[in-house]
Amino acid sequence: MSEQPAPADHARQQLKPDTADELRAYAARTRESADQLAAVLEDIATNGLPAAEDCTPWEELRETHLTRLTAQRPAVA
Repeated sequence: MSEQPAPADHARQQLKPDTADELRAYAARTRESADQLAAVLEDIATNGLPAAEDCTPWEELRETHLTRLTAQRPAVA
């Protein structure tokens, strides 16, 4: 994505208010996720990696995530 401003002779297409609100909500969720990740990385940088005994195995995380995804999607006949 270019960081140059759009040329003045091209009008920008305005979004519908509902669409703009949804986009702002998505941006807020994305920003919150990025802030959480940054906090975890800063903690690791400050305190080091947690002990393996204190961590959740990736297989368990995967199964939990797959279960969540399955619950969100309607069943296909």
